[in-house]
Amino acid sequence: MGTAIVKGVVSMKKRRVEDNEPAFAPGDDDALEQSASEEEIARGDYTEVTRLSWDEVDPSGEDE
Repeated sequence: MGTAIVKGVVSMKKRRVEDNEPAFAPGDDDALEQSASEEEIARGDYTEVTRLSWDEVDPSGEDE
């Protein structure tokens, strides 16, 4: 098994979120994949994102 790590930056645009509403849900990758603009990066208005991806290949080599 292996892992892949991808790093990047995303926009910190303000989004309206209700008090008891989660900001992100499992599988909600759109917000994390939206790249920050050059202006946002220059202002420091971004968040660094690291994505860890699990490789699910069976290392035993046995066929099912």
